[in-house]
Amino acid sequence: MIQPKILVIGCGSIGERHLRCLLQTGRAAVAVCEVKTDLLERIRQQYHVSGFGDLQLALQSERWDAAIICTLANTHIDFALNCLARGLHVLIEKPLALGLERSGELHRAVVASGKFAAVGYVLHFLPCLKSAREHLRGGEFGKPLQVSVSTGQHFPTFRPAYREIYYARHETGGGGIQDSLTHNVNAVEWLLGPTTRVFCDAAHQALEGVSVEDTVCVTARNGEVLASYAHNQFQAPNETTYLIHCQRGSLKIEPHEQRWGVWPRGAPGWKYHLAPVQGRDDLFIAQANAFLDGIRGAPSNLCTIEEAIQTLKFNLAALQSWRQGVPVNIT
Repeated sequence: MIQPKILVIGCGSIGERHLRCLLQTGRAAVAVCEVKTDLLERIRQQYHVSGFGDLQLALQSERWDAAIICTLANTHIDFALNCLARGLHVLIEKPLALGLERSGELHRAVVASGKFAAVGYVLHFLPCLKSAREHLRGGEFGKPLQVSVSTGQHFPTFRPAYREIYYARHETGGGGIQDSLTHNVNAVEWLLGPTTRVFCDAAHQALEGVSVEDTVCVTARNGEVLASYAHNQFQAPNETTYLIHCQRGSLKIEPHEQRWGVWPRGAPGWKYHLAPVQGRDDLFIAQANAFLDGIRGAPSNLCTIEEAIQTLKFNLAALQSWRQGVPVNIT
């Protein structure tokens, strides 16, 4: 079988991870595009791939099958539209964009092109989350009624360069809401359906060298489900816990413990199921395989464009609610 040719656009930390994990699948011929000359040269030499310093030159030089867009969030839609117009399938890093202005145009372009398009909310490939979702859909516990998410990490440990990258400014996709909480929100929407109302407070509490929010507290609704999020980027433990309480039982999802649990009403305690992940790259390798499957027309757990637009609406509503001090309805 001929391997698809895939162009990774943008070789920052997430672009390099996509490149590395695509190569791990052994299922694609991969090249990169990066405007920073020194970074491009390092990537070419380290991974033994072709590289381009100009996107238009890259798109004209080869007949690509797909592109993975890993540039600043404010450029995602422009690059995606360019690639779709040239007949490429696209995987776009999260968040989809920083505003809704052109999201409809992108959705129409995807439909018109007939190409596979998805957004890189990688928690869709977290085994404990996938298993809990299947349990919820089985209906044993009845309707979900309430969900709470507590999540955080010491961000400088995991992203030491946070002051110098996109994270430092809202205009490039930075801050806790757009950069990290968005993953958990998208996961909850994947589990329970779209958010319909948001009341958010946020603050810059601890991270040195930036002024964007590193602490976020949200009360929300996902239809009839009441939701809450407590998130920060300075706590000592790297932990996330989801608690979902239903009519006849509760679920707990603990990625940091690589497990998920159930507590049927009347049971004496949690019954845990292991869901191991060997390394963080495993999720991105699974995502890469899912993208390659999607290109071939196979079903995929990847976040759809429609789902990503919905999560973008949450991001914008949370920012608006925080700045104005009022709840915001999402339509």
